[in-house]
Amino acid sequence: MTTLVIAEHDNTSLKGSTLNTVTAAAKCGGDVHVLVAGHNASAVAQAAAQIAGVSKVLHVDAAYFAEGLAENVAEQVLTIASGYTHILAPATAYGKNILPRVAAKLDVAQISEITKVESADTFERPIYAGNAIATVQSTDSIKVITVRTTGFDAAATGGSAAVESVAAVADSGKSAFVSREVAKSDRPELTAAKVIVSGGRGMGSAEAFKVLEPLADKLGAAMGASRAAVDAGYVPNDWQVGQTGKIVAPTLYIAVGISGAIQHLAGMKDSKTIVAINKDPEAPIFSVADYGIVGDLFEIVPQLVTELG
Repeated sequence: MTTLVIAEHDNTSLKGSTLNTVTAAAKCGGDVHVLVAGHNASAVAQAAAQIAGVSKVLHVDAAYFAEGLAENVAEQVLTIASGYTHILAPATAYGKNILPRVAAKLDVAQISEITKVESADTFERPIYAGNAIATVQSTDSIKVITVRTTGFDAAATGGSAAVESVAAVADSGKSAFVSREVAKSDRPELTAAKVIVSGGRGMGSAEAFKVLEPLADKLGAAMGASRAAVDAGYVPNDWQVGQTGKIVAPTLYIAVGISGAIQHLAGMKDSKTIVAINKDPEAPIFSVADYGIVGDLFEIVPQLVTELG
């Protein structure tokens, strides 16, 4: 029994999501191999080799893997799939783009966004916006799985796996990279941040979101938002936390003016400590909060900044 993890990376460094996925892979039992498909990404392959629990790294290098186009990566995975009992990738945009293609070509059912490995063939995954947990058992010979990274700790380093070069498949020619617009920020990336300050509809306007900036600055935090705040045009789409946004699990999550719709809770309720600030004492956000403050956020947030010095 051997599991293959598809590494998410930028050709320079591994994404943290890969480490969480390796932890899930180790729980499936047997050896864990990591596939690094990229261009001039030898540093990534070496980093993958140092992940504890990884026994082999498969390194594939070609110019058409540089941008991680799903058609090419999926075809590469299919060339080696028969040697594995499990194929895993993080449930990020990267993994969600690749694995459905792999599952379809293998004619197996994909198991999406697992949060727990019960055994080699049985997994838990959230359904109904996280209000229920489904236990799924698969009889497929190759199990294709995306991993909700917030459900697993990041794997440690200290390994010394062998790195093996693998011949690249031909460019599929089905897609081409045109351009990428990357949002630039001095703040931490939302999905990797240890502290997140999020605002909701209760902020009232885009201008009002500036009230949160001093608090985020003091805490070295990323800034997030509920879907209601994003739909209202207060902040950009890439700030959205929730079922249809980004799934996060920071050490500290501060929800300001967020009522707590189930779609938002699904994206942040695994945070280690949740602080909610809302003027409505009946707001659903308080049902998951470790600490709640009822009151006017425009008074409370500046007070918190002052207390933090």
